[in-house]
This record gives sequence, structure tokens and C-alpha cells, in this order.
Amino acid sequence: MSSQQQGDSQKGKKNKSEPFGELMKTMNDFLQEKPVKGFLQTIDDFFKNPFPVAPFHVETRETDKEMIITAELPGIKKDQIHIDLKGNYLNISVQQNELLKEEDDHNQIYRKRQFLQHASRTIALPRPVNEKFVKAAYRDGLLEIKIPHEKGKIIEIE
Repeated sequence: MSSQQQGDSQKGKKNKSEPFGELMKTMNDFLQEKPVKGFLQTIDDFFKNPFPVAPFHVETRETDKEMIITAELPGIKKDQIHIDLKGNYLNISVQQNELLKEEDDHNQIYRKRQFLQHASRTIALPRPVNEKFVKAAYRDGLLEIKIPHEKGKIIEIE
């Protein structure tokens, strides 16, 4: 086979795959255009971090003097945490309200997105608790709730 024939056969191979290559280029250009690209970016952002306040890890342990409940809440501010005590149930809830604004002066694009997310955990306690003695502290993404054991009244037998 001469070098001319080899060149022609390679051109033939190129021409056969080019319609597919042209289709891929057209699709790529379409996906990079502004309305489609912005929509696809929004979907990508959602799947990167769909539920940042998803159910959080809670651990309960007891000592001789108290019950200690810890909840891991990284990135949450103190004012977003609510603790509710009813009877022998302790509810820890987190509400995150975030407003994101994006402005691009060059393309004059303005985007505003608001996220409202809520997560809660309820812990059943072995007995009803007097809320006056419950103490909570929040530091470095770790919520710690201390519930002292109540001493019962000793009754003497006559």
C-alpha cells in the first residue's frame, strides 16, 4: 500500500467518526450556554450538599451524678439550636435559614436563593426531669446537655 493510499484510508476513518464528533461538539456547546449551564450548575450544587442539617449524631452517657447528652452540630450557630423538654422527652432541633445572593456585573446576572432546612432528634429519658436543673453549653460545634440525677427522699420505717 502506498503512502498516498494510507493517507486516503486514514482520512476515510476520520470522516466516518467526524459526524459523531460534530454531534458531541454541538451537545457540548448547547450545555455550556447560559440558561442550560445555570440550571445544570444548580443541580450539581444540590447534589454536592443536599441536606447540610441532616439528622445529626447524638450520644447519651450516664455518670453517677448526671446524664450527659452530646450532639455534634458543626457549622451551626448557637441561635439556630432549640432545646425543648417535655416530661421525659428531650427534643433538640436545628433550623438553618440561609440566603445566597450572586451578582455578576459583567453579564448582569442576578441570582437569589433561600434555603430553609430543619432537623431534629428526640431522646427518651428514663424518667421525667425537672427543667430547672438542666444545663446546656455549646462550643466548637458540640452541644452538651447535662441532666443531674434527682435524689429521691429516703423514707424511714417506724
